[in-house]
Amino acid sequence: MKLSYRLKLYSELLKLEHTIFALPFGLASLLILYKKPPTITEVIYIIFALVAARTLGMALNRLVDKPFDAKNPRTKNWPLAKGLVKDWEVKLIALLSAGAFVFICYKINKLAFMLSPVVIFLLWFYPFSKRITYFPHLVLGLVYFLIPIAIDVALNEQISLIACILGLAMASWVSGFDILYSLQDYEFDKKIGLKSIPVRFGIKNALRIAKGLHLITFFSLILTGILYPKTTFIYYTGLFLISAFLVYEHSLIKENDLSKINKAFFTTNGFISIAFFIVVLINNFYFQIKT
Repeated sequence: MKLSYRLKLYSELLKLEHTIFALPFGLASLLILYKKPPTITEVIYIIFALVAARTLGMALNRLVDKPFDAKNPRTKNWPLAKGLVKDWEVKLIALLSAGAFVFICYKINKLAFMLSPVVIFLLWFYPFSKRITYFPHLVLGLVYFLIPIAIDVALNEQISLIACILGLAMASWVSGFDILYSLQDYEFDKKIGLKSIPVRFGIKNALRIAKGLHLITFFSLILTGILYPKTTFIYYTGLFLISAFLVYEHSLIKENDLSKINKAFFTTNGFISIAFFIVVLINNFYFQIKT
């Protein structure tokens, strides 16, 4: 096969476009958490660590879920499920990603290196969680909870309260939209025996739980602004813009009409992550000018 086609398959396998959810939010956390301006090397390390961890998570997810993906009408044509990409290729990607993540953590500092196995364990556990608990979305949320904490460790070698609040915002945001995303597989999951909040509580209640989680996101970001010493009116104005995106996201999905899930999941959530980064960036710039 041509190299360009192989790379396209790997991109489809790893859903590289989903990086837009975590990376801008992670960079926003960096802008909020640093005590002294980070060096270019530190920023590069953090970006590569985020990308490596996410690549590892997707590779493990596809490997563990392969038997189900092959039976699911929505996923049966995905590269690994269809046999276009071999198991050994995905295992190699996972191994290289894990190695890169641990090495980068080692280069960042000792505490980051010591905590790196915790992240790897959670990334490995997440795809199994839907077999043993109705709350796999919260396991995924826990992975994202660790992003601001990991950035705090990388920059300041500490775990601060504001990093935990940011982590709660990310965790509830991701858990909420993962519930919405899982609605696509509601009937399949019930039939095959996989567990999720929609399977346990039904679609209507799952939508309510997702709304509740996103409400936690909003209030966590408000609390972040209260704790952040550089907060200006721009930050709070931006939060209301983000809340509008969240309201719009939920307006797209109805109990009896799930046809717009992809629009809600990809487009709206991408805007939310990017918008938060831009808001924090402009806020910090304005604060510097004002002071």
